[in-house]
Amino acid sequence: MKKILLALAGGLMIGVVAAPHAKLPAAPPKSEADKAADATKAAAAKAKDAELNGKAEDRAVATYKKNQGIAMDVPKPTRAAARKK
Repeated sequence: MKKILLALAGGLMIGVVAAPHAKLPAAPPKSEADKAADATKAAAAKAKDAELNGKAEDRAVATYKKNQGIAMDVPKPTRAAARKK
């Protein structure tokens, strides 16, 4: 029984030492079709991000204007108009 446990422990130690030194095989190079597909996906993602960013900016501006009471068409009140109230 001791010999079996000793052999298992020795094998485990060899595995622990050898595992960090193992190398995986290199990935196969990408074909032109794969590169083109990746470029298309990246361009689509960039366009979608730009669109979402524009919508978020529009919402932020609208919220700011609503909360600050800014009206683009209405001029600022003058002192004379303030006295009439």
